[in-house]
This record gives sequence, C-alpha cells and structure tokens, in this order.
Amino acid sequence: MLPDFRIRQRDYMLEIARALTQELDLDKLLGRILDISMEMLAGHAGLIALRAETGGWRVHVSRNIQPAFLRFLEPFLTDLPANSEDPEKLEVPEVNRLLKELTYAASMGLLTGVGLPLLARKSVVGVIFIFRNYPDVFSNNDRALLRSFANQAAIAVQNAQLYTQVSREKQRLDALLDSAADGILILDARHQIEHCNPAFARMLEKSVREIRGLDHDQVIQWAKPPNGLTLEQAEAGGWPLTPHAHIYVEGDLKRNSQLPALPIGITYAPLLAKDGVLVNIIATVRDITRFRQADELKSTFVSIISHELKTPVALIKGYVSTLRRQDADWDPAIVQDSLAVIEEESDRLAEMIENMLDATRLQAGVLSIKRSDVSLPDLAKRLATRFQKQSSRHTIVVDFDEPFPIILADETRISQVLSNLISNAMKYASHGEIRIRGTVGSNHVMVCVTDQGPGIASGDIPFVFDRFYRAPDMARATKGAGLGLYLSRAIIESHGGRMWIDPVPEQGARVCFTLPRGGDESGTP
Repeated sequence: MLPDFRIRQRDYMLEIARALTQELDLDKLLGRILDISMEMLAGHAGLIALRAETGGWRVHVSRNIQPAFLRFLEPFLTDLPANSEDPEKLEVPEVNRLLKELTYAASMGLLTGVGLPLLARKSVVGVIFIFRNYPDVFSNNDRALLRSFANQAAIAVQNAQLYTQVSREKQRLDALLDSAADGILILDARHQIEHCNPAFARMLEKSVREIRGLDHDQVIQWAKPPNGLTLEQAEAGGWPLTPHAHIYVEGDLKRNSQLPALPIGITYAPLLAKDGVLVNIIATVRDITRFRQADELKSTFVSIISHELKTPVALIKGYVSTLRRQDADWDPAIVQDSLAVIEEESDRLAEMIENMLDATRLQAGVLSIKRSDVSLPDLAKRLATRFQKQSSRHTIVVDFDEPFPIILADETRISQVLSNLISNAMKYASHGEIRIRGTVGSNHVMVCVTDQGPGIASGDIPFVFDRFYRAPDMARATKGAGLGLYLSRAIIESHGGRMWIDPVPEQGARVCFTLPRGGDESGTP
C-alpha cells in the first residue's frame, strides 16, 4: 500500500463526506470521486461506470483515457449480462475482469487495474476502475478503508442520481402543466395559489406572476351564481373527506372590466397526505365557450326547424283535409290551386330536409362535389327564367362578360348556390331589380347577385354565413332555417373559391363569389 495513504485517509473520508452532503451535480461529483480515487491508488488513469437503467453499464466519467479506447469499451459494457438477484456477485466481478483483460492486452502487460464496486443500500450503483503500472498490494485494513471510501462514494452518487431524477420529474411536470390546454391551479390548504400555468393566465389575460400568490377567491369570482358546489360550499359540507373527492362547478368567470365573463368549468381534486391531512388542491379550469355555443346552437336549431316545419305541414294538412271533404263539390280551378300549394310546400319541405342533410354532410366532411364543364351564363339564364315566373314584382337581369369561359364545377351545387342567392334577393327585397353579374379575371371568374332591398346591416355581415343565423330584424318577417348562405359558402370554398358580402349602404344587398378558371385552385379576386 502507498505510504502516504494512511496519512491522508482521514482527509479522503472527509472529502467524500462533504461531497455527500454538498454536491448534487452528478457529473461534478463523479469527477471529484475519480480524482480522489486516482490520488489514493496512485493511478495513471481511471473511469467510473454506472449501471444503466435499461441494462448493462455506461462510462460516465474518465481521466487520461483516449476516446478511441472508451468507444472500444462501450459495446462490451452494454452487453454484460444482468443479475438482478445479486449484481455484486456477478456484474461487478465481470466488469472488473473485462477491464483488467482489456487493459493488460491494450498495454501489452505494462498496466493493470484496481476496481472498487460502488455499493449503496444493498444495491450496486457502479464501479471505479483505476489504471496503474504495479499490482495490488493491500492489507486487510487497507481494503476495509477502500471499501468504506467506495461505500461513501456510492451513497453520494446515489443521492445525486435521485436528485437528478427528481429534477427531471419536476421538469416533466412543469412542461406538462405549461403545455396543458386547460388552465391548472395548484392551491395550498389555505387556498393560496402556489402554481398557475400559462393556459389559465391567458384566460384572464394576465401574467403567471400576477396570479401566483393570490388567494383563490381573488381570482375565481363568478359573474352570477354558478351551477354546482363552489369550493367554499363543498368544504363547508365536509370536503375533501366526503366519499366524492372530486367536485365540479360551472359558471361565468369574472375578468377585468374590459373583458366579458368567460364560461368555464372547474374540477377540484384534493391531494392528501398519508395521515389524511390536506396538502394541496388541484383545480383544472376548462373554457367551455364552445360547449355553451353548441348548446345554444342546438336550441336555436330545434326552435327554427320546429317553426319552419310546422308551417308547411299545417298548410299541406289543411288543403288535403279540405279537398277530402265529401260534402263539397270543388271547382277544378280551386283543386288545381290547392294542389299547387301542396306541391310548393312539399318542395319547400324537401329543400329544407336536403339542406339539413347537406349541413350534416358538411360537418362530417363528406359533401360530394362532381365536377364537369359548366357554362355559368347559361345556368344563370335558366334560373332567372324559372324564378321570374314566380314574381311579377321583381325584374331579374342576367349580365355576364363576353366571352365567358367554361369552368370546371359541380353544376348541381353551383345551381344550388345561385338559386339560394336569387331566392334570398326576392325574399328580402319586396320589389325591384335583381341583377346577376358575371365578370372574368386573370385566374378566376366572379359572380355577384345584387338586389334593391334594405340591404344587410353592418352588424349582421360577420354572422350571415353561420349555421342557423338569421338577422333579428328579418327573422319574423321571412321564412328560412338560416342554412342557405352557410351551405352556399361551403360549396364555393369546396370548389377553391370564396364568397363574401359587399356592403353597399342604402343600395340593397350584394353577395359575390369567385370560382377558379381551368381547375386553378386560386379563388382570390
């Protein structure tokens, strides 16, 4: 044994004890342990290999060893057999044997090695291997001291590994909280906010720093009484020691005076210690604006469809019941007029049902488009002739540039769009001219339908293409389910074009759409 080893043994033990309590950076700790080991054993070079979680061993730190030799070692260490029952008896001797053999062969017998297993809490953490040019000469006392040193080092390494693992888990948890789409609050037992993720901060349009440290009641304030038990009401009833640990409350969250209240749902879950003491409360906050809108849309759909279906069904039933009377001899002209009304209302019902089916197909992404060559001027003229027969108070004018190109489109669907625009113009303009104007651009064609009615209010323009939307001023005076423009825009967009409202104050309504020429998918006017 080296003569100065006994003199410095206490200093080495104190050094590793300080590392045990002070150093938690695994790489720095391993480097210091290796330096001490090389000094104790008068080594020329050394390495520390740790057991990998996935099996085998991996060199974490080395001194005075060529990178080529480390790369040469790597596959041997990785493929070592694992002995989970007693790794000290198989793995550590095998690593030492392998390193000694490779060292002896690589140095042509000039170097040998000393291996110190790192054992902590009855498990193998790793092994220290020191390369030197003379054989092992250790007394029993020397071996005991080396073993004590290695055990101290193993405990320090294991603590550093645990700290690294905890740090990594904290990073994962922070990343999970920060990337969550729902807002998350972590409260202490006194309802003070310990953590707030960015999603919740965005809901309030504040910074995380502004929210952290506030009391729960300062942040969660309801614009009106919510549905479900609030946190305070639940705790008054014995929560979280009640059988149902999770509570849910839904309502409108107050924000600053410039922002409207936000519909949210909050789930509170307790985090209890082993003795049942409340440690934290985890509050998950979800923006339910879309769910609220979906409920409102469903209610609107039921209301509109019920009303729109009721009228034609009542008319059909009334005329059929009248015609079936046995005590009346109806004039043929009256019969024909009655049958015409029945047919018209049946067509209206069929159109409404088809529109609802198209809306469903559109939501499912299966609205079919069957393209063929289409002459828009000819299509517009046919529709104008058909609609002109239905009204003597309107004059329908077709005005297209000449020559007008043939486009590739679904004629039935484009006919559906034009029919809807002409029908709307006749519905909302009680009289006057309805003009269908077609122009040709460099890579698109544009069609506009203009009427001389009251026009579309500027406040309604952003919503007229929404499902079931009907302008409040016109809803009672006109029939419709609010699906026509919604479906029309979807059809145009599926062709690669676009549709919009041109605001023309005091000059009626003007609805335009573009379609690409020659299969070009650009529909920008």
